[in-house]
Amino acid sequence: MTIEDHTDPRAEPEAGDIIGQLLDAALLHVPFDGWSAQTFAAAVEDAGITPALAEALCPRGAVDLAVAFHKRGDQLVLDRLAEEDMTGLRFRDKIARAVRLRLEVVDDKEAVRRGTTLFSLPQYAGDGVRLIWGTVDAIWNALGDGSEDINWYTKRGSLAGVYSATVLYWLGDDSLEHQASWEFLDRRIDNVMQFEKLKAQVQSNPLLKPLLVGPNWLAQQIKAPSTRDDLPGSWSAPRR
Repeated sequence: MTIEDHTDPRAEPEAGDIIGQLLDAALLHVPFDGWSAQTFAAAVEDAGITPALAEALCPRGAVDLAVAFHKRGDQLVLDRLAEEDMTGLRFRDKIARAVRLRLEVVDDKEAVRRGTTLFSLPQYAGDGVRLIWGTVDAIWNALGDGSEDINWYTKRGSLAGVYSATVLYWLGDDSLEHQASWEFLDRRIDNVMQFEKLKAQVQSNPLLKPLLVGPNWLAQQIKAPSTRDDLPGSWSAPRR
């Protein structure tokens, strides 16, 4: 007997599956109505989901679907990066490739444009910042970043700036296959690399080293965030 034989056709769909159905339905309306209440209502009707269930899974309506749309793109780029062969590439080229892939997995630029408008509103700006940080964190982790000090923050902060600027440029880019966007991306990464080179030169300058003792010591005290497993609601395997 196979695993499939045990599948119950009456089993309830997972919450993620239902949100995915709502998102797919919403994307047909976003170009016209944005990530709005009208879009959410139409998605609920088109997907055949009961309004009570849809509101329970997405209490903020289309805003939660816009968040799900962004996170879907993050997962798609992680899948693509897992298949990419970047052997021999410089690290700056790996970063450029990852950012480019993140934009290429998007099959609806208008949905991104509408999302950018939504997350620029004051009440949703925090969501927008968290989503961008989540994207760059996912990219760095996928590329094997193992930093545990202040570099964990500076790497993600720098890439967040590059990614955000490239998205805005890409939204207005009508060049063939977005070639202008990829050139813009390369220039932004080169700017970051020049800054990193300058930092290295300052650190190695014997005249400046005494002045950097304090700042360097302070930087060493900053650690990357770690997941706690001893908080209420968490589970640890019993000791044997």
